[in-house]
Amino acid sequence: MPVGLNINIVGDPTELTAFETRHVPGALKLSQEMGWPYRSEDWEFAARVGEGLVLERSGEVIGSAMWWNYGQAYASAGMIIVARFAQGGGNGSRLFNALLAATEGRNVLLNSTEDGLTLYRRRGFTVWGTVLQHQGQLNVPVPAKACADIRPATVSDLPALRAFDERATGMPRGPMIAALADVGDVVVIDRRGRVTGYAIARKFGRGYVVGPVAAGSAEDAQRLILDQLSRLHGQF
Repeated sequence: MPVGLNINIVGDPTELTAFETRHVPGALKLSQEMGWPYRSEDWEFAARVGEGLVLERSGEVIGSAMWWNYGQAYASAGMIIVARFAQGGGNGSRLFNALLAATEGRNVLLNSTEDGLTLYRRRGFTVWGTVLQHQGQLNVPVPAKACADIRPATVSDLPALRAFDERATGMPRGPMIAALADVGDVVVIDRRGRVTGYAIARKFGRGYVVGPVAAGSAEDAQRLILDQLSRLHGQF
C-alpha cells in the first residue's frame, strides 16, 4: 500500500513510501549498521513475499518496516530499522504507525529487540514469549538418525505442508510456506502417507537458517532439526 508523508529532519524533507526493489541497497546498509547479517537476497525475498515501507531523505533510505499477510486476521512484521542518526525524532513511531495502518486491523506478531519493546508496548503489544538465537559454525558432524518416517519433501507434498502449518500455527501462511519451500530444502515426517511435521533449511545471513519447523511433539521437531543439520556440516 503506497503511503505518502512529508516530515522534517534537520530541515530536509523525509518521504514515507512503499518499499520497492530500488530500496534494497539502502535497506541493506541499514541492517549492516545494526549488525544484522541480512544479505541483499534476504531483503529481496522479504519484499517479494510481503509488503514494506521506507523512510527516504534526499534519496537515502533512513528507515524500513516490512510486514507479511496471513489472511484477514493475522500478519507478522519485521525488519523495522531506523538509521542511528535519525532516531529519537519520531521517525520510528511514524514508520510503525504507517505499518499498523497498512495491516488494516490484523493481529500483528513480531520479534522485538530490547530497544524496541517500549515503542511496541505503547502500541498495545504484549510480550508473548522469548526467542533465543542458536547460531555458530557447525564444526561437529551431526549424524542423521535412521528415521524411516523422515524424508525429503516433494512438490506433491505442498498442499499437506500448508495445511499442517495452518493447523500448527492457527494462521493461513500458505503463500509464505510455498515461497520458503521454493528456495529451501524441506524434509517432512511421513506417517502412513500423512505429513505430521516439516522443517525448512535455506540460505540466509551468514550461512543457513533452519526454520520454520512444525511438528506434533518437541521430540519430532528435534528429529527434524537434526536431520537438516546433518547436511550442513561446516556451514554457519
